[in-house]
Amino acid sequence: MAWMRLQRYLAEAGLCSRRRGERWIREGRVRVNGEVVRLQGRKVDPEHDVVEVDGERVAPRQERIYIALHKPAGYVTSCRHPGKRIVLDLVPCRQRIYPVGRLDKDSTGLLLLTNDGRLHLRLSHPSFDHEKEYEVETVRPVSENALRRMAAGMPILGTRTRPAEVTRLGERAFRIVLREGRNRQIRRMVKSLGNEVVSLKRIRIASIRLGDLPEGAWRPLSPQEVRSLLALGDEG
Repeated sequence: MAWMRLQRYLAEAGLCSRRRGERWIREGRVRVNGEVVRLQGRKVDPEHDVVEVDGERVAPRQERIYIALHKPAGYVTSCRHPGKRIVLDLVPCRQRIYPVGRLDKDSTGLLLLTNDGRLHLRLSHPSFDHEKEYEVETVRPVSENALRRMAAGMPILGTRTRPAEVTRLGERAFRIVLREGRNRQIRRMVKSLGNEVVSLKRIRIASIRLGDLPEGAWRPLSPQEVRSLLALGDEG
């Protein structure tokens, strides 16, 4: 493979347009062999140079895989965790894929897996502001005041959560739509309200819905679903 300009490499890897790649280089978000590169004319050898954006390695373009998995409880959202069952155990795939975002071990529901660094970046970076929707059941009844506090935003982990959409489903159940993804955020919110989560299930990520996919099963995303995810943040 011939030498090529860095912004072209980023574009051909499917991560972004050349124009956006140039902006990322100016912003110091791109490293080559561990060093930040701000020179627009920098060329790279795709076979030997290690290119990273925001600390994530950018691989040359390959067959893209996009999978929706219904994660069961008891599985760790990780590519490797000795002694534990991991989500990749549920998806037979010869190519290296990795989960986008996380669901804690006790949670269930929709998890996306891919080998597309562009999609991983767009769904993982907080600036893209996509929605994630969950169904939650608690140990004790949830008061109207608790629902209002979660919807308005509340302090956890030393800062305040962003406003959320919260809908009651039952005396001890509610649906919540978040536009952020802090560590165990919903469990921490519920705990700070004097309650405890019994079950937590993610049913949507952006435009992708879990639907009736059985627990432990997976399916490839449709071309339309992939296009909708890759369009996230294009206006930026």
